[in-house]
Amino acid sequence: MGALRLDVVTIFPDYLKVLDLSLIGRAAGDGLITPVVHDLREWADDRRRTVDGPPVGGGAGMVMRPDVWGRALDRVLAAPIGGAATSGGTAPRTGGAARRVLVMPAPSGDLFTQRTAEDLAGADQIVFACGRYEGIDARVAEHYRDAGVEVRELSIGDYVLGGGEAAALVMIEAIARLRPGVLGNPESVIEESHGEDGLLEYPVYTRPVAWRGLDLAVREPALLSGDHARVARVRRDAAIARTAGRRPDMIRRLSPDRLDADDRAALARHGWAIPAGARGPVELLVRSARPDDVDALADLAARTFPDACPPALTPEQVASHTALNFTPERLSAWQADPRAILTVAELPDGLPAVWLVETAGGAGAVAPRELVGYSAVLLEIADRRGALLSGLDSRPDAVEVPTRADGATGLAAELSKVYVDARLRSSGVAAALLDHAVRAAAAAGVTALWLGTHDGNRRAQRAYRRRGFRAVGSRDYDVGGRRCRDVVMSLNPQEARGAR
Repeated sequence: MGALRLDVVTIFPDYLKVLDLSLIGRAAGDGLITPVVHDLREWADDRRRTVDGPPVGGGAGMVMRPDVWGRALDRVLAAPIGGAATSGGTAPRTGGAARRVLVMPAPSGDLFTQRTAEDLAGADQIVFACGRYEGIDARVAEHYRDAGVEVRELSIGDYVLGGGEAAALVMIEAIARLRPGVLGNPESVIEESHGEDGLLEYPVYTRPVAWRGLDLAVREPALLSGDHARVARVRRDAAIARTAGRRPDMIRRLSPDRLDADDRAALARHGWAIPAGARGPVELLVRSARPDDVDALADLAARTFPDACPPALTPEQVASHTALNFTPERLSAWQADPRAILTVAELPDGLPAVWLVETAGGAGAVAPRELVGYSAVLLEIADRRGALLSGLDSRPDAVEVPTRADGATGLAAELSKVYVDARLRSSGVAAALLDHAVRAAAAAGVTALWLGTHDGNRRAQRAYRRRGFRAVGSRDYDVGGRRCRDVVMSLNPQEARGAR
């Protein structure tokens, strides 16, 4: 790839002197780019060097004349690439005609984005026509487009500037830095805001590690671990969190094909799910259950419990267990009792059929506000009569209950339920519910959060391990009169509350 020629046509040539500085100036000195600034008034044909006139049809301001711009652009667009304006210039690419692009900065133009910069970085010559006043006569863009010139009318944002020079400088820097050799470290192009992965850049830090009460060893210990995979994951999660908080429009445009299970879990923690077969992320709400959720929650519980059952169980045994343990009455009692932390997940806008890829094998549309998942944390606290919460299983002997940091007696709780509708499997919803359950347990003062999951359910065990649970033993569990073997897993939410 030869030098990129950057021509700027303006009535204020001195405005562009900053091209001699910093990154652009160094790249020009190295022969990687060739910036050339032209004074539009050189193509004016009267003694006053007039470049503008009143708008046809009346109105405020002045419009830049098409005849002056036409003479200027004819000349500039005919210049040899990398030729007369610089000694020792590089010839255009081999194997085809040079790509010349006429860029006309305008607040009414298409939005200039990183993708635009990446595209224009592949050109051989870019000519920036910097308008002033009320802009350039619209026939200029029309004429050159009809003549076969690649014309791009571009805006750098939803605001109005005094002229196109500032916008041209923004675009030149964004484009030039993508050319090979312009940046000293090529990795800087890969790991940056608005990169190809569609996310904003993660927060960056340098030494000292502790500064004005902000200590990275406490806030971001993984960055100091030396574990490159762990560092990469923490940074990726931070990029997802920042993008979700600042640019939800970018989250909506993410491609599911480029997101792994950890990405989906991170997105779900910040309010976005990716259902199977969806074209992209959809909004997710994880909230406390309300009294009017009970009937829908009982239906969801009955639908999802069989997914966690071992294949040896008969439908009758599963139905018997469901009829006893997932009744609206029990769920209503949990919702009303502060010893139960009952949480639900829903898609506020649903998942319409048009948002599903027909060939992806998705499980179907989801109605707005339909419950798609839930979790239940049951605190091991006796009421005034000494009774524990109905439905709380006996804590296995293998589960130890650590004391609190202040030396007070610890508190145990059972993670009784984390179930998700089959349509939302692998979408991140389960990870979001699990994360919410751990944090809620921590806030309640729990020091031992335990669960039992069938010993053949490897998928669930992997999900719990990713959140910090560790196997501590086993137990027998009755489902419809049949004994099943569970793996018992536990964690201390006080230690895990800050974990991602």
